[in-house]
Amino acid sequence: MSMNDPLGDMLARIRNAQNAKHKIVQCPHSRLHEKVCDVLKDEGYIRGYKVEDIGNNRKVIEIQLKYAEGEGVIRQIDRVSTPGRRIYTNVKDMPRFYNGLGILVVSTPQGVLPDYKARAANVGGEILCRVF
Repeated sequence: MSMNDPLGDMLARIRNAQNAKHKIVQCPHSRLHEKVCDVLKDEGYIRGYKVEDIGNNRKVIEIQLKYAEGEGVIRQIDRVSTPGRRIYTNVKDMPRFYNGLGILVVSTPQGVLPDYKARAANVGGEILCRVF
């Protein structure tokens, strides 16, 4: 069966694994997933990730989740733009998530960036997800 929203699936896997206190979660690989993991790692929401080849020309991403004092670092991770309803924003109208404490992951012409870096680069784009 085909998957309609692979990024939404990855975010749900991260959310479910963190609620179950797992250390590692595996997701199917794509370049977009890898770029979102780059942003999450740079912002300190995950420990890291690695791409592994599982044979038959397929890859998976192993995401190492991060915990602080027994609780998951990611309190909330939600998909904003879905395949059925894309949400685009320009730099002037880009919302703040939890008044700047959380981040929005934005797909811009300069790559996948957190919202504050997109504002600094003066670019807008598609809001992929929000993380707090």
